[in-house]
Amino acid sequence: MTASNQPKIAIVGYGSQGRAHALNLRDSGFDVTIGLRSGGPTEVKALADGFTVKTPAEAVAQADLVAVLTPDMVQKKLYNDVLAPNMKAGACLLFAHGLNVHFGMIAPREDLDVVLVAPKGPGALVRREYEIGRGVPCIFAVHQDRSGRAEEFAKTYAAGLGGARANLIKTTFKEETETDLFGEQAVLCGGASALVQAGFETLVEAGYQPEIAYYEVLHELKLIVDLFYEGGITRMLEFVSETAQYGDFVSGPRVINAETKARMKDILSEIQDGTFVQRWVAEYDAGLPNYRKYQQADLDHPIEKVGRELRAKMQWLQQSAQPASTAQPAAAASGTDAAAGATAHPANPQPIAETA
Repeated sequence: MTASNQPKIAIVGYGSQGRAHALNLRDSGFDVTIGLRSGGPTEVKALADGFTVKTPAEAVAQADLVAVLTPDMVQKKLYNDVLAPNMKAGACLLFAHGLNVHFGMIAPREDLDVVLVAPKGPGALVRREYEIGRGVPCIFAVHQDRSGRAEEFAKTYAAGLGGARANLIKTTFKEETETDLFGEQAVLCGGASALVQAGFETLVEAGYQPEIAYYEVLHELKLIVDLFYEGGITRMLEFVSETAQYGDFVSGPRVINAETKARMKDILSEIQDGTFVQRWVAEYDAGLPNYRKYQQADLDHPIEKVGRELRAKMQWLQQSAQPASTAQPAAAASGTDAAAGATAHPANPQPIAETA
């Protein structure tokens, strides 16, 4: 695409990903408008960054491409109330996570192109890599191609983020959504948290000091994950001791065994058949009573108290540490910002187009 026929873009939402997308696209030469509720907290930030900010309805009306970068559970209302009535005919509707489209909560207008572009990294990394001339890999997908150019739009948007400098991988809405949810639940968030808590409890119940248990099962996990991130299991094995390697070989399969894998398959099946999403929507619509209970149980776990006390003495953490809000938990994921693909879900219903 040449500069003369680049799509005019409206980004709805201005959270971590929304801001990174907007800045990178503008620096790539695109005309970018931000759609936000007037008077909301992110409006000030977007204006300070030099963007034109309009209400979502106004922002999308003249856009060739509308990027929806708000939390999953506000997207259905946002689409039905704002996007569907106001997007111009033949525009392209872009998502960073396919949940609402794949599971039928959003049924896009027949005249629209519908695509997905998901950088595999948190917003801060997407921006930082772009600024130094590199990029974060992106996955992209096409759900609906009415113009015959939907894939071109997705690739152009991904290139504007810097993703083409690194790697673009074609997927489907189904694959992105189901694998993202599975990764969050079985490994990145649910699996890892439960494993750490169980390890901590095992050591403390056996009489070891909670502080020592914290270091061994949570603090040092970063060292291993960083090695995974840099070079996979191979790099981890290169940097841990032979004793640690042997323990890995003989004990890992006792913790994560065939029974565990069978439960993982059950989790995947419930994602694939829509059971998980049905439960999540019902929970959200009911006001999140169980969500809050589960969240509070994690926050009240003894490892959290011990961890706060120990981290307060780690001076290297203090400069970058920011208080986490329990009112609106964020992911690091799908697109986790958590885990670069784990999706962020608000603890309370939020105003449309405000909580990206």
